[in-house]
Amino acid sequence: MTQDFTSPMTPDQASLQRMQSLNTVGTISYVLHLLVAVGAVIPGGQFGPVFLVVALIIDLVNRDKAEGSWHASHFRWRIRTVLIAAALYLVTAPLWAFLIFPGYIAWMAISIWFLYRIVTGFVAMNKGQEIGQTP
Repeated sequence: MTQDFTSPMTPDQASLQRMQSLNTVGTISYVLHLLVAVGAVIPGGQFGPVFLVVALIIDLVNRDKAEGSWHASHFRWRIRTVLIAAALYLVTAPLWAFLIFPGYIAWMAISIWFLYRIVTGFVAMNKGQEIGQTP
């Protein structure tokens, strides 16, 4: 029989470990979103929607772990960004069928907005700040 001589984790250590874990998950998610956003803005730089789906799944699976911390705002921010962008892409999709140039302009504007949201969120997370809170 073996004994465990390690000391139990203090609440402060558990909180620190939780925050580090959330920061790691957030960084992975933001990087995946960033790859998609840059790929959407650069012509011919489409990295595929696979990264976006993986990032969205990561966010949906882990958002409950972030409740009660400032990281929760980042999970909401990323999920809302993806859902709003998807809705905008769907609404503007008919422009591609009728007029290619307006479709291109609309999708480029959405892609730039998406990139802005991801970069803004990533910067705020690295500063340890909440995102998307109105005063």
